[in-house]
Amino acid sequence: MDALAGLLDGPRARGACLLRMVMEPPWAVRIEDRAPICLMSLTRGEAWIVPDTGEAVLARPGDVVVARGPGPYTVAHAPDAAPNALIGPGGVCTTLYGEPLAQTMELGVRTWGNAPDGSATMLVGTYLMEGEVSGRLLGALPPLLVLGAHEWNRSLLPLLDEEISKDEPGQSVVLDRLLDLLLIAVLRAWFNRPGAGAPAWYRAMGDPVVGPALRLLQNEPAHPWTVAALAARCGVSRAGLARRFAELVGEPPMAYLTGWRLALAADLLREGEATVEAIARRVGYGGAFALSAAFKRVRGISPQEHRANCRNGKEVPGSVPAGGRVGP
Repeated sequence: MDALAGLLDGPRARGACLLRMVMEPPWAVRIEDRAPICLMSLTRGEAWIVPDTGEAVLARPGDVVVARGPGPYTVAHAPDAAPNALIGPGGVCTTLYGEPLAQTMELGVRTWGNAPDGSATMLVGTYLMEGEVSGRLLGALPPLLVLGAHEWNRSLLPLLDEEISKDEPGQSVVLDRLLDLLLIAVLRAWFNRPGAGAPAWYRAMGDPVVGPALRLLQNEPAHPWTVAALAARCGVSRAGLARRFAELVGEPPMAYLTGWRLALAADLLREGEATVEAIARRVGYGGAFALSAAFKRVRGISPQEHRANCRNGKEVPGSVPAGGRVGP
């Protein structure tokens, strides 16, 4: 498992909001859903993405825009257009005064907008829930990432465009996986651009010493690693690995491993009913006490508190809040 795959493997899309938006000017949609990541790509026409801070971006067919949450932004036919619709947490669509709009603007299966033959058509995929494993990834992205049509492989777009309006058994799972593939393709192209300034952990994967060590830590988090054992598996000296790892990744190997284990544990606590004891052993701790101590030391709360916070403060995937949600 490489660094990018590892960071995306835990918080994969689950019940993501995917839709085709069809609009005819004048239009402007204010996005305040606080979603961690949203991907947008035009298949026809043009659209402006206007963040609250920073420069507005004009998107054309084939371009892809990734908005990193939780900051708000506006998508519109013109950079100065006044919003006439609001997307809130959970994908709830209302007027600026809170009146429901989801049913009014429904144009078919996962198709939404103000005109069925509008001049602008955009595919939108939104990860609705935060995933702890993606913290490093999100921190490496700008608030608004833009790739032109000529800068990335767009082969997934026609497939997503075809699948997004289907209503077949298991379709939500198909769309979730397509969204994951699209995100990976976009981020890979972004990080591989000349002079892109990719994060240290991404660049380190190509290093002949640190790359293998990173893959071992990510693939086998439950192994009782020491720097000496890791160096032996990689065929290098302990001192050489420790020095090179810290230089390229920005932290020692065992500190990186601790962060990785706790991120995996955080996702497991959020997702299921496994006991803290079972999760601890799965991610490399001797038992619940050891995991709890590390979790509280690094994150400031216990695993049980983290699980309770997730359940009390997050949308349940697939639920539809009062007012109606845009998309499936």
